[in-house]
Amino acid sequence: MLDQAYSRRQFLGLAGGLASIVGLGLVGCGGSNAANTAAEGSAAAAESVSGEVTYDGASSFQALVETAAEKFMDANPDVSVSGSGNGSGKGLTAVAAGTVAIGNSDVFAETKLEADQVKNLVDHEVAVVGMGPVVSKNVKVDDLSLEQLKGIFSGQITNWKEVGGDDAKIVVLNRKAGSGTRATFEAAVFGDEAVDFKGDAELDKSGDVQTQMGSTDNAISYLDFSHFDDSKFNAIKVEGVEPKSANVTDDSFKIWATEHMYCSKDADEATKAFLEFMLSDDVQGKLVEEQGFIPVSAMKVVKDVSGKVSAK
Repeated sequence: MLDQAYSRRQFLGLAGGLASIVGLGLVGCGGSNAANTAAEGSAAAAESVSGEVTYDGASSFQALVETAAEKFMDANPDVSVSGSGNGSGKGLTAVAAGTVAIGNSDVFAETKLEADQVKNLVDHEVAVVGMGPVVSKNVKVDDLSLEQLKGIFSGQITNWKEVGGDDAKIVVLNRKAGSGTRATFEAAVFGDEAVDFKGDAELDKSGDVQTQMGSTDNAISYLDFSHFDDSKFNAIKVEGVEPKSANVTDDSFKIWATEHMYCSKDADEATKAFLEFMLSDDVQGKLVEEQGFIPVSAMKVVKDVSGKVSAK
């Protein structure tokens, strides 16, 4: 059994996965119980619904949401689903303000919003994704410890030779404040320690990191697994563990996040139907993994009475 205490983000994410496994389910928008969503999701898609569903938030799983939306709209031609990936903070702020129907986030809403805003929202955990450091093609380092990552992303380690690489300045490409990917990465690397290091650039979206990493030498950044692209950069090990989904599910790779889709408690029928579809077998059974994510129910974890987490 692991004896490491987890952060609130990890604890709740793992608890959410366990809830899915034992059938406790999630509470759907408007107070419906999502324990039956696997069966209801396909039925919802077959029913005649109409309306417009808008979303904003995490760019890390925007591609998954977009692909699922296309399938949902094929089955429901009277529903329009559209949105953007402007970061978890913006998505949560927008859904709390009612300017979008769904706020997508890599982090729990209570980490970004006030308590009175969170109480009016309903969380749907739709997937889990690993996140890890990536380096430019010319960088010879292929493994970093958490302590080394902490040094690099705090500005204390500035040359690749300090971590076993060539004598070259480390170019740090960070995400902007408000990014759920950044919050997840920093929580894993720094714990509760406050970090204000910006690096050489702060980028808006995961796609921006992909592009910049592909054209910059001696750089380091971090991305979710679904945005890894070995034609542009290299994903590297952390503490000797490869960044693979299998290593996330057994908790040997420590940097990961639960992907959330929040809606208001009084969401309309089109929004409810789409979120039920996201939790249905049509999405969870195949599409999630095809897009590089992990079904929440696949997390191989249990929680003991002390509140600590161990792999099965």
